[in-house]
Amino acid sequence: MSKTILVTGGAGFIGSAVVRYLINDTDHNVVNVDKLTYAGNLESLQTVSDSDRYHFEKVDICDADALKHVFNNHQPDIVMHLAAESHVDRSIDGPGEFIQTNVVGTYTLLEQARAYWLALEESKKAQFKFHHISTDEVYGDLPHPDEVAPGTKLPLFTESTPYAPSSPYSASKASSDQLVRAWLRTYGLPTLVTNCSNNYGPYHFPEKLIPLVILNALAGKPLPVYGKGNQIRDWLYVEDHARALVLVALEGKIGETYNIGGHNEKQNIEVVQTICNILDDLVPKSANYADQITYVQDRPGHDMRYAIDASKIQRELGWTPQETFESGIRKTVMWYLENESWWKAVQDGSYQGERLGTGR
Repeated sequence: MSKTILVTGGAGFIGSAVVRYLINDTDHNVVNVDKLTYAGNLESLQTVSDSDRYHFEKVDICDADALKHVFNNHQPDIVMHLAAESHVDRSIDGPGEFIQTNVVGTYTLLEQARAYWLALEESKKAQFKFHHISTDEVYGDLPHPDEVAPGTKLPLFTESTPYAPSSPYSASKASSDQLVRAWLRTYGLPTLVTNCSNNYGPYHFPEKLIPLVILNALAGKPLPVYGKGNQIRDWLYVEDHARALVLVALEGKIGETYNIGGHNEKQNIEVVQTICNILDDLVPKSANYADQITYVQDRPGHDMRYAIDASKIQRELGWTPQETFESGIRKTVMWYLENESWWKAVQDGSYQGERLGTGR
């Protein structure tokens, strides 16, 4: 039976992947609520925007009256809350926006969802869900292989790992996670939470590592690598994440947290070198792309390692990623090569590849 799913931040990187998946691979109706800040891009939804099951509302999640109208007008069965300021470097330079959107915005959305939920007839009320999408960065960082004895088994983030956020971004997301859990405990609002590892893939805004490296490489610019480049992340292909999120929204158990990871721990320098090797193969030139790698001053408070234990979502809901890092990163590079008009428009608009996150 088809449902109406309200997706906040549906014009963003992960949100647009969720919307595309819902329209292309399910029969559910989608209401996309997005403020269209610098990272929101309706061009990322061009392939599904003509569907009669897709509806767009340009709304700021901090605007309670506008949210009330959206809930009353569209009568959603499920909320998938992805709207957030999400770039660590930007949070270092300007933390206020992160507090406003991620904390105040989540509070405002929770309150409007609660009022709507309380007014529902009992049958719809029993089926309603509020799914909050978060990050593994709320857990802080993990021991790095360089810091332990050889052969030591390294820990992973589990759903019970204590929170220890390092940046204004991760602190604001940790705050929003705890608000969501409090609204379940105090008010009974049927919520659940997911925490994901680093996403990559098509339509990724080029301030993030992978698209920035691809586009700088093609432009002959330096490929900036923070510090020694030995920071480790667990990379998750965005379309695998979208499948997991929809599965949790539909079948996840109220009150539960599910960690979603790609099982792909890579040092940042490995990621950059892999992209260079793929470009050497697909768009060869006289010199190797790796010659453009430049080591730059690290960001303040940079976490050294993230890694997700995704066994719970596999065990309880049957989800596993379909892409390996090798297959996903090649698909990603090829997408940027084939979709120049999308990223050119971004570069001509809100971001030209400047360094962020110096804290100055």
